[in-house]
Amino acid sequence: MDVGVIGVGTMGKNHVRVYSELKSVGHLGICDVNTGAVQAIAQQHGATAYPTVEALLAHVDAVSICVPTPFHAQVAAQVFAAKKHVFIEKPICATAAEAKTLMAGAPKGITIGVGHIERFNPIIAEIAKIVTKPLYVEMKRHNPASARVTGSSIIEDLMIHDIDIVLNVFFPKPCHIYSVGNADLCSVLMECGGVPVALSASRKASKKIRMIYIEEEDFTVEGDFMAQEVTIYRKPGQYQFENERYVQENIIEKVMVNKVEPLKVELSTFLDCARRHAPFPVTPEQAIRNLEVSEQIRAGFSAGIQA
Repeated sequence: MDVGVIGVGTMGKNHVRVYSELKSVGHLGICDVNTGAVQAIAQQHGATAYPTVEALLAHVDAVSICVPTPFHAQVAAQVFAAKKHVFIEKPICATAAEAKTLMAGAPKGITIGVGHIERFNPIIAEIAKIVTKPLYVEMKRHNPASARVTGSSIIEDLMIHDIDIVLNVFFPKPCHIYSVGNADLCSVLMECGGVPVALSASRKASKKIRMIYIEEEDFTVEGDFMAQEVTIYRKPGQYQFENERYVQENIIEKVMVNKVEPLKVELSTFLDCARRHAPFPVTPEQAIRNLEVSEQIRAGFSAGIQA
């Protein structure tokens, strides 16, 4: 397929790189208001730079929208008018209301995907196979401050990844939410079918953390999103008392995880869905719900809300 990337900032550059490496991509076009940057990136990856979105859309079958979030709706509307398959980086729009208005004008017959990349991290599929009756779930996503982020709170920037996984992988039914935080750090306690789920995210950390921790009756599962590692800790068959202290022998299992680049899997999946005119695994409806919950968390600090 002939593919385009609109917006070649930090995330857009990664889209260009991945598309240039995929055998399923023919012509690769890119467009950005920063004409100097777009020419350099086009030369680096064998792509064609186009001066406008309209010019790009005339030469491609599908596009990735990687512009800043406030411009998602405007650019996506142009893509809809051209009836091209589209992949929109997260969050889908600046607000859930804006996203609903945008989707009301979406044409039939195109694939629309949203970029919640951690859904394609291989540890999630592995953990979903293991966990059946969770008793407690915790997810942490902490970052040092980044100049890349402009205009988004910590919830839409980082926590939304974990919101997506909680709502669409583990707990599809409504959850009650209690939250506290500010634009740069947030802690959320959710009750999902009687299971406590704790989420935290920060842009003030000195250490980068991406983890998931789940307890069941007989074992605990821990996953590292960055290392793509999953570890299972099983309870010991017996406890011993030696030298006036308890001693236990835990069984620790390392799950074999097929390590991949999640973005490459995500974009390959998008192109495959577009080719077959099939729905993308992360649908606009799911992305809007993720954004609604993000907005509820921001609006409802210290109040009980239902997602």
